[in-house]
Amino acid sequence: MRNDHPPRPAPAGARGAWQELREHWPMMTLYERFEQVVALVLSAVIAVIIVTSLVQLIRVVFTLLVLDAFNPLDHQVFQTVFGMIMTLLIAMEFKHSIVRVVMGQDSIVQVKTVVLIALIALSRKFVILDPDTSPAKVAALSGAALALGVVYWLMRERDQRALDAERAAARSAQHDPEEPSR
Repeated sequence: MRNDHPPRPAPAGARGAWQELREHWPMMTLYERFEQVVALVLSAVIAVIIVTSLVQLIRVVFTLLVLDAFNPLDHQVFQTVFGMIMTLLIAMEFKHSIVRVVMGQDSIVQVKTVVLIALIALSRKFVILDPDTSPAKVAALSGAALALGVVYWLMRERDQRALDAERAAARSAQHDPEEPSR
């Protein structure tokens, strides 16, 4: 069974995160500890992937600049470079969501973040799409992007309404004197 504690405030820096994790470790359930270990391992694996991809991106761009005539208007060059950049962005956003779990800002990866990552992945697909792609495939991808966009917008609106209600309640609590208890 999951312990539904409110999210802890983020400590300052990585050293603070490790300190806070060590302090809360004895109070965590076995599953919460397991979740933290998995998040740390995933974060490390994704960090290696990001660094490797960045090195490969730099190598490709350097090769295109030095050895080939770099023409960003060439469809193949554009697809290669920006496809790699968007892949890096997807990996970094995914890692960021995992780091938030490790730092205690979120108890699990948030659905809103997953939808955002899916939108970025679909955007990447549009960037690397072959010009000869069938209209049906483009329409299907467009429909998926529209659906994810609507879901993300609805979730953002829900979050904003909840935040507005919370702020209004806090303002009214500050302005209204507390009734004396009887």
